[in-house]
Amino acid sequence: MTSKTVCLSALLGSAAAFAPASQQAASSALKVSELELGATAPLGVFDPLGWLETEPEAFERRRAVERKHGRVAMAAIVGCIVHNNGIHFDGYLSPSAGLKFEDVPTGINGIRAIPTAGLIQILLFFALVELAWMPASKYDGDYGVGYFGNDIADPDEKARKLNVELNNGRAAMMGIMGNMVAEVLTGQTMAEQYAAGHISPFGDGQGVF
Repeated sequence: MTSKTVCLSALLGSAAAFAPASQQAASSALKVSELELGATAPLGVFDPLGWLETEPEAFERRRAVERKHGRVAMAAIVGCIVHNNGIHFDGYLSPSAGLKFEDVPTGINGIRAIPTAGLIQILLFFALVELAWMPASKYDGDYGVGYFGNDIADPDEKARKLNVELNNGRAAMMGIMGNMVAEVLTGQTMAEQYAAGHISPFGDGQGVF
């Protein structure tokens, strides 16, 4: 499957994070303050709606959803960049349909090229991940895989890396959403926009503006 396909399937899988949480969800096992994570200057703790005061019991779940969506978005934006640079798997996505990986269009239209059976397989796989391997009810986001296979014993270092993950995830969510919006508005994929020097979504598709 192409990088774009992986990205799209990841986005579909993340939808389960919105499902009602289990009442027996364990509290965060992190030995760092979740409230301090992601509190970046100059905004600090960004809570414009005052939910920390009015709904403090919902903070842990909202942080878990933010973390998971950030991880999905990071995978999505990397896959988008990779696919737009013409990098894809060799061989066939669907031998029975004669569909090669390289035949899948770059951009949002790539999802339409995947056979229905393939989409069903993707959804079933991510349902399995959400329910068994990386359940949405596990709020701390620690699924036992460590940091590139290594556990981080130093709480300060762990807090720093978790903070980096949250902020990079936020940037990735803005990035992948911005990419999709720009593609719909301009009718050009990321690669086509770069090739045309077109970096404003409000122009005619040629030149900077």
